[in-house]
Amino acid sequence: MDYGKREVAVINMNILVTGGLGFIGSHTTIELIKNNHTVIIADNLINSKIGVLDKIVTITGIKPTFYKIDVTDEAKVEEIFNNHKIDGVIHFAGLKAVGESVSKPLEYYYNNLVSTMVLSKMCVKYGVGKFVFSSSATVYGDQPSPLKEDMELKKTTNPYGETKAMSERILTDTSKANEEFAVSLLRYFNPVGAHESGLIGEDPNGIPNNLMPFVTKVAKGQLEKLNVFGNDYDTIDGTGVRDYIHVVDLAKGHVKAIENLNSGVNIYNLGTGTGTSVLELVNTFIKVNKIDVPYEIVGRRPGDIAICFADVSKAEKELGWKAELTIEDMVRDAWNFEKKNI
Repeated sequence: MDYGKREVAVINMNILVTGGLGFIGSHTTIELIKNNHTVIIADNLINSKIGVLDKIVTITGIKPTFYKIDVTDEAKVEEIFNNHKIDGVIHFAGLKAVGESVSKPLEYYYNNLVSTMVLSKMCVKYGVGKFVFSSSATVYGDQPSPLKEDMELKKTTNPYGETKAMSERILTDTSKANEEFAVSLLRYFNPVGAHESGLIGEDPNGIPNNLMPFVTKVAKGQLEKLNVFGNDYDTIDGTGVRDYIHVVDLAKGHVKAIENLNSGVNIYNLGTGTGTSVLELVNTFIKVNKIDVPYEIVGRRPGDIAICFADVSKAEKELGWKAELTIEDMVRDAWNFEKKNI
């Protein structure tokens, strides 16, 4: 099956994708290639696998240039900017587990902030005018949903969220000081699902921190049961409510963001605009895939909030982007990937 091999060799932009072999980065790389962009990937493989590179080739017919580096290493990052005429950067690389950030704050502050500063510095030095940042809904803190881009940011509830908010401020101030440096801050919600081919998906090293890969590994029998963190929230069934978005929709949003980025600081929520509880997601997975997922209700997790979903009207209006895939699509594609991922 042809999953979207590009047919025309038209090169629009050379785009550096940090964390490009990770879950969201790899799907975005595929969508960039499908839209005739050339991708250079930088990834330290801490939470990704080198085999994803070959899978990108299988899906697209194109092999991106790959650098195994940590983007906190300024000298190594500068080598990339020296070796390539970079037109834009999409910055995914970062530590991303909310619970882990509470127990390892220094690692999160160092990795996530230094990487943003190093990349910003190189962009200014080498005249790269487009920077898309992988931010998060956690920057809103605990505020009533739907969350809108013009809300005042409150203190976040965990160090991970704080690194995203601080990175946003770093990029905003850099853009104000350098008129030619345009920034798009993409605040997204809960990416799930996988590529329709089943070749790439969410495949974290070690025990998963995110809900969907935990669900799929329990369904597969690799983990005994799913822990549901809290059932005493003020929600439809007591479990946390989140805005789950299919990773392919999210990837397409990144392409739209960098293609439409010309000046200033631009902020967009990328989500579906609909909240789904943990148990609703689990029960949909069970129903669609006809497989059981044993779970146990346990105590709340530090840093979690009850309800979080997006107002997505701005992205639709300004970028012409809207999530199209459903919760059913998300759980089907996630399980398809898990079954094929031996």
